[in-house]
Amino acid sequence: MNTDVSRRKFIKTVAAGAGSAAGLSVLGGMPQVFAAQADTVSAAPAFEGKAKFAGVHNVRHISEDLIYLGASDSRLALFENVYPIPRGVSYNAYLLLDEKTVLLDTVDRSVSGQFFENLAYALNGRPLDYLIVNHMEPDHASAISEVLVRWPNVQLICSRAAEAMIRQFFGFEVSAHGRTVQEGDQLVTGRHTLQFVMAPMVHWPEVMMTYDITDQVLFSADAFGTFGALNGNLFADEVNFESEWLPDARRYYTNIVGKYGPQVQDVLKKAAGIPIKTICPLHGPVWRDNLGWFIDRYDKWSRYAPEEEAVMVVYGSVYGGTENAAKVLATRLSEGGLRNVAVYDVSKTHVSELIAETFRCSHLVLASITYNMDIFTPMKSFIGDLAAHNQQNRRFALIENGSWSPVSGARMAEALGAMKGMTQVGPQVSIRSTTNEESHAQLTALADTLLADLGRAAPAPAATQQPAAKAVTRWVCTVCGYIEERDELPEDFKCPVCGVSRDKFKKME
Repeated sequence: MNTDVSRRKFIKTVAAGAGSAAGLSVLGGMPQVFAAQADTVSAAPAFEGKAKFAGVHNVRHISEDLIYLGASDSRLALFENVYPIPRGVSYNAYLLLDEKTVLLDTVDRSVSGQFFENLAYALNGRPLDYLIVNHMEPDHASAISEVLVRWPNVQLICSRAAEAMIRQFFGFEVSAHGRTVQEGDQLVTGRHTLQFVMAPMVHWPEVMMTYDITDQVLFSADAFGTFGALNGNLFADEVNFESEWLPDARRYYTNIVGKYGPQVQDVLKKAAGIPIKTICPLHGPVWRDNLGWFIDRYDKWSRYAPEEEAVMVVYGSVYGGTENAAKVLATRLSEGGLRNVAVYDVSKTHVSELIAETFRCSHLVLASITYNMDIFTPMKSFIGDLAAHNQQNRRFALIENGSWSPVSGARMAEALGAMKGMTQVGPQVSIRSTTNEESHAQLTALADTLLADLGRAAPAPAATQQPAAKAVTRWVCTVCGYIEERDELPEDFKCPVCGVSRDKFKKME
């Protein structure tokens, strides 16, 4: 065979899949091929590395035989792809080491590597006997299948309502790997007796809680949780919770669970009948001290009772006129001795913060421009979110603005009036483009009304200096919506917008 084979011929030969042996011989002969021989090859050693990319274990004991296995995500920007979490979030799971070992919930897949490192370390070679699923939302349940793969003999326990969700998410039947439980069922693991408490719609229909009768520990699922990563401090008494964590706890509850106040009240009634020393939620720190203070917050939020006697002012403004009106009102409230008046731009503030503040404050002031003969779009969206979260039992005041046809006030009053227990305080203030002396006096009068409703006196000097608001007759053009303010329209009056005559105008009540 001619060994003087050109490079081009070799490439063509190999690419065609033919004559490869001849081509390889040119490069120095055929390589030696080793065939696997079953009788001469020993078994591969056991894999000594990690099953998942993770660091070393990072666990902490809650008690002698209860271990925290969770992990935090400080990189995630939006929780549920909706809520900003600049302080991150934790995903909590717990392991009970008794005669039987019990894992209570798993974690989000983003931190599953650390979770499995923690779980393997905490088990220290022991088998995993039980996996209790309190909540099927994927940020707590995404590792269920992998737990069953790693510990195939584990017995899964969940509520009956969770059974279908496990099938939907993971494609297996609970009956093949465990069982469902109902209200009051118990599991004895040795020294500990665990009792199951159903908590439907807090905030998914399958939710349950697990109560350790022996040590009086409540594993509360998403209840009593909060946004915020755990940076070493596991317990609520190890952080400045009231000053640094409460806003995130409030924002978490009101946006995630807030719609389901009656269901939360049902769970709180159950909790009131059992002694609780420790609360272990699925997000945020563990509670072992001052539990009554935090439970009281949940009681207020779930009854839609304001947390504080306070005023929240939300404005929707384009060119600054409505913003100025909102701040004139806020200034007057401050002059009347009201502290911490909360003023928000509805276009710039994330709606989750606005919703949380409505649960904190007793009085809401909404100030909106008229936009396309309706409420300003971000304000309309915010009011829709209020209704969606079942907000109720608040006292509210309204400020509208419109350069030619202000109607946002009536639209806001209609939307808020459709919500339960919402009461308007004081007359609506109507502004044309920017505030003038007359509308400034109306804002002052509204602020004084709000102060009185909060049991505070109006500032004496301002109350005597401001002129009383004059009643104005308003006429609306039935063609274009333009509004003219005067006692009577002249016979020759024409609409300055569309040009129609006086007979096309209707007196507004």
